[in-house]
Amino acid sequence: MPGSARGMARPLNLAAIETALRRVQAQFPLINRQLETPHDRMDDEVVENMLSGYALVNDLSLGGVELFALGNLKYFLELNTRVLCRTSEAKRREYAKHIAATERRFYEQTDGGIQDIMEWYAMHKGESVWQRAAGVYVRMLSAPQLFIEGNHRSGALVMSYLLAREGKPPFVLTVENALAYFNPSAVITKTRKKSLAMLFRLPKIKSRFAAFLKEQADDSYLL
Repeated sequence: MPGSARGMARPLNLAAIETALRRVQAQFPLINRQLETPHDRMDDEVVENMLSGYALVNDLSLGGVELFALGNLKYFLELNTRVLCRTSEAKRREYAKHIAATERRFYEQTDGGIQDIMEWYAMHKGESVWQRAAGVYVRMLSAPQLFIEGNHRSGALVMSYLLAREGKPPFVLTVENALAYFNPSAVITKTRKKSLAMLFRLPKIKSRFAAFLKEQADDSYLL
């Protein structure tokens, strides 16, 4: 059962994940020129923030933490904070107003906050981990997005958590999969949750993204 995965998790190979992200960083200007919706940057700070996020994914999955339990929703917010600030206290003070606004949006937004994702997840617990990870990602990115900023990166970490807790490799951005990841993600961000487009597109988008995740599974990202 999807909810009984405790003990299946394996440690993440954070060094291998960093190597992959550094390769993307080195080639990001070229990758960015090929994207349908270009991204701002992928500098050292972005990479280091993501690695901090993967470290938390590792801790949560190995610790048997159920991210979707009501008492653990704070870890969604922590993953988002890490992709923006890592664990730096100075950065968190600088981002204090943003972090507070993100938390209000997270809990209070009725048409796209965490309640929407929790309800979707509860209805799809019987699906494969690939389908659930893809579906949660779609719900996080589609409009209105879960967070004010950093939804792509936070979504990649939540997918990685779902995969890792069931013994699957995390999703890691690579030079080879960047276009196949970013371009569909751009389509998702332009689709509203409560729209006819989402109603008709969601099953197909989710299935394609689930297949993409499965194809990208790489055991070198696990110890």
